This record gives sequence, structure tokens and C-alpha cells, in this order.
Amino acid sequence: MSIEIKLSMSTLNVQQCVDWVTSPDCGGIDVFIGTVRNATKGKAVMRLEFEAYDKMAIAEMEKLAKQALDKWPVHKILIHHRTGVLQVGEIPVIIAVAAAHRDAAFDACRYIIDSLKKTVPIWKKEIFEDGEVWVAAHP
Repeated sequence: MSIEIKLSMSTLNVQQCVDWVTSPDCGGIDVFIGTVRNATKGKAVMRLEFEAYDKMAIAEMEKLAKQALDKWPVHKILIHHRTGVLQVGEIPVIIAVAAAHRDAAFDACRYIIDSLKKTVPIWKKEIFEDGEVWVAAHP
């Protein structure tokens, strides 16, 4: 299988993701690692909370991966996303794309993360010292 999709409450492992997409026929691997930053718009972020409509989120991520496979000459695509409570520095999302050449890997990876944030039913709540806010609520 050339696609791996995972939605998990467990810590994501970058090296395992890279290892999964690595292939002798691929000269380029592009990896996007999203991390929880410590501030948004000048406000200190204490933690993030992610919720998902699991079944639909997995289906949408599979759809995005298939679209990328159709659009670019890529060989393998991995999308892993966390749910639950994440602290500053933790990783909520990893996207890894392997292709024979780097341009396809870069383009497909950017397409997937940009589309994921718009279409996949995963919601993010930012928790601050003085309150909380749901960010970019979609689907």
C-alpha cells in the first residue's frame, strides 16, 4: 500500500514515519512536522486540545492522499494526526511524502497540509492563561 493514514491519541514518531515512506526508488522525501508553539497573536499558549470526527477524518485524509497520488508522481504518502491534549513542543501532525524527485514531494506535501487544515474534521482548541478559543472550526 502506498498510503498510511493514522489518527491517534498517542505520541507521533517522526523517525517511524520517515522509515515508512523511505524507498530505494525515491530520491526525495518531504516531511512536514507540525508542532505546538508557545504563543498565538502575542498570547501565551498553555496547551492545545484536538478533537476529531474519527471515521470522517480518516476518510478525508485518505481522499487527500489519493488526490496527491493522482496529481503528482509520488510513490508513498503518510499522514498521522494526534487528538487529545498536547503540550507546547509536542507534534500534532506529520505528513511524509516520497517521490523519485523532490519537486513532486514538496508540492504534494504542501497540498496535503493546506487541504487538511481546510477540509478534515479535526478541531483545535487553544488554551491560554486567561481563556480558550476554538481555531478555524471547519466541517
